[in-house]
Amino acid sequence: MTLPAIARELETQGLIRNAQAMVLLAKVHGNLTSAKAGEFLLSSGWPPQEILRVITTTSGIQHRVSVREGLPWWTAAKLFEAEGLTDQASFEQAMKNATLLSKYSIPSDSAEGYLFPETYQLPRTQADNGTVAVEAMLKEFDRQVKKLWPQGPPPAEELKRLVILASLVERETGDATERPRIAGVFVNRLRLGMRLQCDPTTIYGLGPAFDGDLKRVHLEDAANPYNTYARAGLPPGPICSPGLEAIKAALNPEAHEYIYFVARGDGSHEFSATLDEHNRAVNRFQRHRRAEAYQSAPQAPGAVQPAKAAAPAPKPKGKPAKQEKAAQPKPKQEKSKAGKTKPAEVSRQEKSGGEAKRQLKST
Repeated sequence: MTLPAIARELETQGLIRNAQAMVLLAKVHGNLTSAKAGEFLLSSGWPPQEILRVITTTSGIQHRVSVREGLPWWTAAKLFEAEGLTDQASFEQAMKNATLLSKYSIPSDSAEGYLFPETYQLPRTQADNGTVAVEAMLKEFDRQVKKLWPQGPPPAEELKRLVILASLVERETGDATERPRIAGVFVNRLRLGMRLQCDPTTIYGLGPAFDGDLKRVHLEDAANPYNTYARAGLPPGPICSPGLEAIKAALNPEAHEYIYFVARGDGSHEFSATLDEHNRAVNRFQRHRRAEAYQSAPQAPGAVQPAKAAAPAPKPKGKPAKQEKAAQPKPKQEKSKAGKTKPAEVSRQEKSGGEAKRQLKST
């Protein structure tokens, strides 16, 4: 929306008296083409100069979205959708945009794995098609990995391998201190030619429609390209957004002889170097555990233990046990003063000092 169009809308909404005077004012101050896209909370009691300053020099109302580590793209998309910043279809389209991927040197045809988990403050604009959210996450990934590679990232294929491995580590980790050790298990299994047998990869391949019930038929389905029970090597792409610590673990896995691990039920794992050791660990921690005492992540100090928690089914002998990423509550979303609006329309009025405040949305 051009500034003259915005000025006409401001006049219609009673925020200024004369649109032409506003345009002239903008010309005098040299910001006729400086109008920002977004939502702005304006007051009818403000002078035209202040309204012009706000819509040409500020970012407007910002909407907060917190994306935690270990989420697949479709879950991250729902968080942005909940704030009215985009929709899932537009988010998916943006994360597969070849121009955007090339701009940030993403070594894949999708941004999955490179959508860095962080808290974002973004404006809501009518013209946004998901690009703003996806680009913000890719930009943050680029900024964060510079801490690991100040001189520039490794070659594309090596970066892709590390991010894929990091995504597996992120999804399997309950106790953050175990990330390097879990990475070491996967590295050892790859070196020995063993299948990774990682539940979260198979689950990812089932897509957003997965109902939480992982069955043997899923583990035996070789048509699923992410099924590391039926297919050797790493999956074809990342399965979530790993954080920086998981990428560090993939870059510097712990050196050891472990090739198995099983959840202890307190968020940590028992690691084993032989199948016999692993089977004993499975019998000890999985087959005879009390369901009400099981937890997939360490309990926070002072936290109250739930009365009962559903325990995942034990895995067959000889296979690494499932360790699901700890379920965490959705971060509390901060509400802006004003709610959703139609393009260039007042959404609601608030009284402050006897003056009406209105929200304007521009593109």
